[in-house]
Amino acid sequence: MNYSLFIVLLTVTACSVGPDYKTRNVFEDSQIAESLNLKHVGHQISPKWYRNFNDENLNILIEQSLTSNTDVLSAIEKLRQARTLIKISEKQYFPMLNLTGGYDYSKASKNIGLSADTDYFAVGFDSDWEIDIWGKGRRLNEQRRAQFYASYYTLQNIKNVITAEVANTYFSLKTLEEQKRIALENLKLQQDIFKTVQNKYQSGIADESAYRQSAYLVEKTKSLIPSLETQIIAQKNALLMLTGRLPNTDDFLFKTQKNPIRQAYQYDLKNLTDLPVDIIRTRPDVKAAENDMIAQNAAIGQAVASLYPNISLSALFSLQSTKLSNLFDHSSKSYGYQPSLLLPIFHWGILENTVNLEKQKMEETYQNYRKAILTSVEELANTITDLKNEYQTNRATRNGTYNLQKAYQAMKQKYNSGLIEYSSLLEIQEDLLQSQTALAQSDGAILKKIIAFYKATGGGYNNVLP
Repeated sequence: MNYSLFIVLLTVTACSVGPDYKTRNVFEDSQIAESLNLKHVGHQISPKWYRNFNDENLNILIEQSLTSNTDVLSAIEKLRQARTLIKISEKQYFPMLNLTGGYDYSKASKNIGLSADTDYFAVGFDSDWEIDIWGKGRRLNEQRRAQFYASYYTLQNIKNVITAEVANTYFSLKTLEEQKRIALENLKLQQDIFKTVQNKYQSGIADESAYRQSAYLVEKTKSLIPSLETQIIAQKNALLMLTGRLPNTDDFLFKTQKNPIRQAYQYDLKNLTDLPVDIIRTRPDVKAAENDMIAQNAAIGQAVASLYPNISLSALFSLQSTKLSNLFDHSSKSYGYQPSLLLPIFHWGILENTVNLEKQKMEETYQNYRKAILTSVEELANTITDLKNEYQTNRATRNGTYNLQKAYQAMKQKYNSGLIEYSSLLEIQEDLLQSQTALAQSDGAILKKIIAFYKATGGGYNNVLP
């Protein structure tokens, strides 16, 4: 092949038909920032945001889940597959060379006249090269790279989701443990009061109604314990599954000296909107949706390339002989080459409709991308509002519980002094248990809503490149 032909082929194969991808913004960053009241300069979220809770058990559980969770490991394998597909597609339009070899023995029939048995030996090379004139191969490479990035960002999103799920489940467990502690504490107080009522009843000071009401309250509180224990075991097993472990194992992961639910967690609500303007567009799930669009755009280019002529070259070099002894002689050489042209003329509209189909799929991926952005904005807006409102609820519940505790202590003293009937104490006992339980649930809800906030921002996996 002379230099001029090489230059022509090089020039022709530099062409790529079909549309080049152009970013399709659903909303401008400024519009999203205005919707969320974001500040112009924001701080970046760290993927290790969960360490701010200062709970070593939580840190261990999350870090184990990121290396052992089945969803994470499955996503890693998909990413490896995507990388392998890139390696395959990059070489798919290279000239291919095959080594061939064969032996053919034929025994002639005795009924066909003069004939002889024959041996045939052959060894050689054959090559095929489909020339990527219209960029079908390059569009395939674009598609594979976009699919790789989509898989990568999907992995990052799964890590974000798993981190949030582990943290959420952990604090659900701690909330249930705190509810159990409150129930047991109240049970002890109720049993002490029951003994007092029982003594008064046996002495004829208290009536049977007070005795039965006090006994009822003790049994009612006892009935809460088994349900809480069942839920606690379920949350522990859920955490073990998230870290790739079997149920009812590794209890050391759940032993803590202090329950984080009992310590009011103060979060700087003023910094909730101190986020980068592109916080939504760089969320890993949004980036994955965008790369799905890029991949589909490349698929359009491949379909368009199928409308154009296809040129390929085939070549053969071999050694052929009827005797093995002279197979490698100079006179055994055989070679040939065959350029071919395939020009699609009439395919009943299949090729054109294939292009239309890929364009329609492109519009579908665009709507998926648009939905991802809208969903992300909604999630972040809701978590910001939820967190602020939960702090208000928590403050009111905490103040109410404090006042109720003081009222209970005063009422208990009055009852012991015989100044009030037991029915008055009974009511405040039930209210106190409910109020303390509500406070524990609100303390846990604050932590869960902080987790939801970090998850909605992308969990720190924004713009993290492989």
